[in-house]
Amino acid sequence: MRGPAAPCRLVLVGCGKMGTAMLRGWLAGKAADDFFVVEPAGAPPELSGTDRISWHKAPDSLPADLIPDAVVFAVKPQIVDVVLPGYRRWARPETLFLSIVAGKTIRGLARHLGEAAIVRTMPNTPAAIGRGITVACANPRVTREQRQLCDRLLAAIGESAWVEDEALLDPVTAVSGSGPAYVFLMIEALAGAGETAGLPADLALRLALATVAGSGELARVAGESPRQLRENVTSPGGTTRAALDVLMAEDGLVALISRAVAAATERSRELAG
Repeated sequence: MRGPAAPCRLVLVGCGKMGTAMLRGWLAGKAADDFFVVEPAGAPPELSGTDRISWHKAPDSLPADLIPDAVVFAVKPQIVDVVLPGYRRWARPETLFLSIVAGKTIRGLARHLGEAAIVRTMPNTPAAIGRGITVACANPRVTREQRQLCDRLLAAIGESAWVEDEALLDPVTAVSGSGPAYVFLMIEALAGAGETAGLPADLALRLALATVAGSGELARVAGESPRQLRENVTSPGGTTRAALDVLMAEDGLVALISRAVAAATERSRELAG
């Protein structure tokens, strides 16, 4: 196994939105010397002229002597069982298998890949613009150096974190995997409420988008807890307090989010099972 700073060869299986986002980040960050991409649809126009990428329609056309440092699966869950067996030939200690396929457990991956070093991850959609967060879980065959390689690869699409208990990927899915949809709904609802209150539709949407984006960035960089930031803008008897009294009621937003995350966690367990 090469050290984490040494040149390496990567195989990317699937180059849809997430695969393309990762590949762009890897190229910009010089994550590897050589990239081999297996994508039946061919190269996206923005990447078709890149010399460092070797494009393939199927795994059969990959070089026979290729021993990659990592094989990254970025395919749709409904086809992953058909795709995986084509890469079993690299089930050896020096190759890491990294999956960003939603709902596919390490055990399910190993069923097709054999005794391999496997990392299962749960990214989220902001990864498409390099602002995602991905949580990873490794099987015992993954070395410390391979974890470092995984961190380097995931850095192309944002932040990353590790859990040692794979069962925690179900609540991770419910919080960060599904979470962007909750935020998008919040933007919809806030804009809709503004329009109902009399604002022009375009202005209401602009206000909602900027407020959610700006507040998220403030929470990220401020160094204060979200609770403290909330209290900073809540004056006793003011307009924010009146709104929060509704949102924090027994059947308000806090309770709804708790129920939503619980429902998503349970569904993730059902799908993974």
